Amino acid sequence: MHVACAHPVVSYLASLGVMVAVRGTVVGSLHEMNTQDIEYMSVSELRFDYKNPRLPEFDFYSEAPETDVIRILWDAMDVRELVMSISASGFFRQEPLIVAEEGGKNVVIEGNRRLAAVKLLLDPSLVNELELSVQPLDEEARLELNALPVIRSSRADAWRYLGFKHVNGPAKWGSYAKSKYISEVHRNYNVSLEDIGVQIGDTHRTVRRLYRGLMVIEQAERLEVFNRNDRWRRHFSFSHIYTGIDYPNISKFIGLRSENPESTDPVPHERKVELGELCLWIYGSKKRDIPAIVERQNPDLRYLEAVLGNVESVTALREGVSLAVAFEISRPASNLFREALISSKRSLERAHSKRSAGYDGSEELLRIAGTVATLAEDLYEAMKRKHHTQDEKERLTANQ
Repeated sequence: MHVACAHPVVSYLASLGVMVAVRGTVVGSLHEMNTQDIEYMSVSELRFDYKNPRLPEFDFYSEAPETDVIRILWDAMDVRELVMSISASGFFRQEPLIVAEEGGKNVVIEGNRRLAAVKLLLDPSLVNELELSVQPLDEEARLELNALPVIRSSRADAWRYLGFKHVNGPAKWGSYAKSKYISEVHRNYNVSLEDIGVQIGDTHRTVRRLYRGLMVIEQAERLEVFNRNDRWRRHFSFSHIYTGIDYPNISKFIGLRSENPESTDPVPHERKVELGELCLWIYGSKKRDIPAIVERQNPDLRYLEAVLGNVESVTALREGVSLAVAFEISRPASNLFREALISSKRSLERAHSKRSAGYDGSEELLRIAGTVATLAEDLYEAMKRKHHTQDEKERLTANQ
């Protein structure tokens, strides 16, 4: 069903990335897309975008049923909140979906979460099939949602607006989705990374960094030292690699080249083994039953950065020690000594403050205290000799 809209001019709030449809043109705050005027289209005619760059993060495959798309959107992309909002306030008519005709289908290239929310509100059987909790609408509200406002466009015309909104604007995607989108624009429309950055208002080299991270992953797969589908965890934590290769030791470990930011082979082929090792440490392998050693970006990436800057700790990591142990090996002895000494002082101060109420006369505890005293005395004498202060009359303390 297609109904011509009586008001083809739509103003978008600047905070949402101002977009106005006037005489068949969608104008972003920075960009323009050639489109037709707004029209209303039946929900049954609208299809999800299976090329949505966010979907590959969740083991999505192109032949998956529509219910799988809705499940991912519900579980990972806050569709529940949109369902509640649309149920309470209706569909925000000033923000139409953007639709591209592809393969004879009306594909929603912007607004998949809103489409999922509306489909759930209109179809109780779909809600039951997915075992979700959605309050049914009354008949009047359902009728209002049967047709949604759309603007016809194409991916080639819409990429600037979508990039501004989702890569660098108010509705940011995850880092992997951003990198996929940047790569597709660069390859499909022959737009340089510099121009992409300018078009979407990127002032922090984010476009180049995201693209380089994706190229490292794709090169590792071409060299058959990594497989995204074999990672240890279901979610693909792309930010680990894209952030990690900015660290100097990690970058040096794989020999990352910086002279050509658009290179599809940023790692020298002679570093193929190291590239595979890095991917294994960051993502693990289900087939080889090897968990990822990087569980969280902070502090694990910092630990890995320190480890890869030390030959002994790299050897230990290759031999299978934990990241925490390898990190300790990488640290300067002076740092470990200082931290151990300060920690011991604090523990002794805590024990000293509890001596009256905490010590029950136990000989075992007295012997432990005696051992501590002997160790402390030996340590102090060794430090004193190295400090060349053998002749002082009073013991040096932290309070002096």
